[in-house]
Amino acid sequence: MQDDGSGSTARGVAERVARESYGRLVAYLGGRLGDLASAEDALAAAFLTALEKWPVDGVPDNPDAWLLTIARRRKLDDWRKDKVKARSADHLALITEELSAAAEMNEEIADRRLALMFACAHPDIDVSARTPLILQTVLGLTAADIAARFLVSPRAMGQRLVRAKARIRDEKIPFLVPEKEELSQRLPPVLTSIYAAYTSGWMDIEGAQALGQEAIWLASVVVSLLPQEPEPKGLLALMLYSEARRSSRRGLDGAFVPLDSQDVGLWDHELLRAAEGLLREANGNGPTGRYQIEAAIQSAHVARRLSGISNWHAVVSLYDVLGRIAPSPVVTLNRSVALMRIGQADAALDDIHALAGDPRMADYLPYWTGRAQICADLGRHVEAAAAFTVAIGLCWSDAERRHLEDQRSRVLC
Repeated sequence: MQDDGSGSTARGVAERVARESYGRLVAYLGGRLGDLASAEDALAAAFLTALEKWPVDGVPDNPDAWLLTIARRRKLDDWRKDKVKARSADHLALITEELSAAAEMNEEIADRRLALMFACAHPDIDVSARTPLILQTVLGLTAADIAARFLVSPRAMGQRLVRAKARIRDEKIPFLVPEKEELSQRLPPVLTSIYAAYTSGWMDIEGAQALGQEAIWLASVVVSLLPQEPEPKGLLALMLYSEARRSSRRGLDGAFVPLDSQDVGLWDHELLRAAEGLLREANGNGPTGRYQIEAAIQSAHVARRLSGISNWHAVVSLYDVLGRIAPSPVVTLNRSVALMRIGQADAALDDIHALAGDPRMADYLPYWTGRAQICADLGRHVEAAAAFTVAIGLCWSDAERRHLEDQRSRVLC
């Protein structure tokens, strides 16, 4: 055991391990049990035990293995209480041996997350539950968090997830990466979930950056499994474009720095070259999809900043294509901001006003920041200040909140 010196430190380690290892542990244990709900229950008990034991005994040298051991014991105890042991002694012995071996096999534990994602995307799982199930089991998001993303009630989402987990258990859906001919059919929810993991990695909380890095790793694995599929490469390129700018998003004082004000010298140009190469390969591999277009938009933003040459007309054209193949209010919103940059202020404002009738925009931060910026550019300062006020109330990042407060102060001067 490591001597951490304080209960608060041990608790912090437990919370970090929960954030960073939850998906790996659920994938490994769930794959062995064939039952996601049971694996989640056993791991929840293990984490509670960690919160009790680690502040007293110290943090173990291998926290993941320790948690797997406690979860395994919990599950074996449950089986014994249910008098299953006598009928399934061989199976229990096999599970015990495999979980014990996991103590020194962290890479194998990590690899099973992708297998879990493809199990959640199995054709026998209801299509509306596939991405939510991946978000919960791999990312550890709550039913309430996922419900907010999919605009349904937490209760309805909870029921949907319970049914999907029962389906995996009852149909004995294997936790395996499928054969290549089946992979492409299961790709959409897997890619959606990987990107959700990456965007969650931009949050200003401890461990968030590690989540973003794991999303990049997962996308890289999918690319290696499906080298001829364009969309995984498009997704990986999209994430690398964003990752390359990570160090420039904060000033020396921690203040948020928007794209057009970032120091391009701080960008990771090796990652940018990797993103450009992936995007070229994706474009040469087949039909253009959502992630390829989103990556192309990021490429255009990078090119504009590096060259100093305006290319907003090209950005609008790319959003036009994206709106045809993957229409959404978010695409309309982003396109409206681009329209402002080419002098089509009235069209941009018309789009913003049209979006106001969509209930999903009520608590969507980018909508209010986009609306505020467009109104400010048009000299509609009262409307801009009101929109900035709503955006400030919705913002979870201290740095970005301060940036929005500065912008509101400017329009009120």
